[in-house]
Amino acid sequence: MTLMLLDSASLWYRAYFGMPDTLLSPSGEPVNAIRGYLDMTARLIGIYKPNRLVACIEGDWRPSWRVELFPEYKANRIDLAGDEEEPDTLAPQIPILLDLLEAFGIPLVGVDDFEADDVMASFAVREVGPTKIVTGDRDLFQLVDDKRGVSVVYLAKGIANHDLVDLKWISQKYDIPGERYALFAMIRGDASDGLPGIRGIGDKGAAIIAKQFTTLEDVMKAAVKGDERLTPNARKKLLESSEYAKIAPKLVYCALDVALPKIDLKLPKRPKSLDEIYQYQKDYGLGTSVDRLISALNW
Repeated sequence: MTLMLLDSASLWYRAYFGMPDTLLSPSGEPVNAIRGYLDMTARLIGIYKPNRLVACIEGDWRPSWRVELFPEYKANRIDLAGDEEEPDTLAPQIPILLDLLEAFGIPLVGVDDFEADDVMASFAVREVGPTKIVTGDRDLFQLVDDKRGVSVVYLAKGIANHDLVDLKWISQKYDIPGERYALFAMIRGDASDGLPGIRGIGDKGAAIIAKQFTTLEDVMKAAVKGDERLTPNARKKLLESSEYAKIAPKLVYCALDVALPKIDLKLPKRPKSLDEIYQYQKDYGLGTSVDRLISALNW
């Protein structure tokens, strides 16, 4: 009864950079991201045997409420047109991929003014587990919950060598209590999202603090009081970043209350005709990638 949540943007980026750009449609258009996404999805279905599947997409990659809190949020990714920077040959593949997923009957969910992370987090708390969140993004480690069976299929090393992240994995990797990853991330910061964290405190310092405290609010109270669990240097840096510390939890924590659509999440059943899917396969030269997903769905 496993629910699998696909962090779609993470998957198509990994597919785009991981698959050769010589994979072209009959008309010469790159299709490496499409084929890689389909291949990964088929393989993951084969490994984890989910009975529910959702492809989660961005409603907004820079939600207004996060940008209002912190204007620099992901500002490092903005191109000259004010949009998210994407490789020129990736962007045209995304609409085709999304149309093909719809043809397969795989639910696509994105919610206005929320990131895919927020959508996945809300599904993870709403739906009965076990839940597998597929991503290459460490931010989602905060959702890991052994009691509810929520784990992260982490693709940083590729599909063949991926990690299945539970609380023990987080604890061993970062030397912190596994359930405190979000606190660790708030302090450490995330350059890829333009989040500074507590300036001057890196991974090791953040891990030391996360071992001693459970929330950033408690950490800041301790800094103000001169708590000896914090070194004088750490207290100084925390107090210097006190304004950022006030907003960090809302920036870093995934939203858990996104208004999700009420849809059937079960693996799609074979349609009466596969003509539409085979037409995509022919038009875009998707070959065995389409066949693999058809096979994985037991069609």
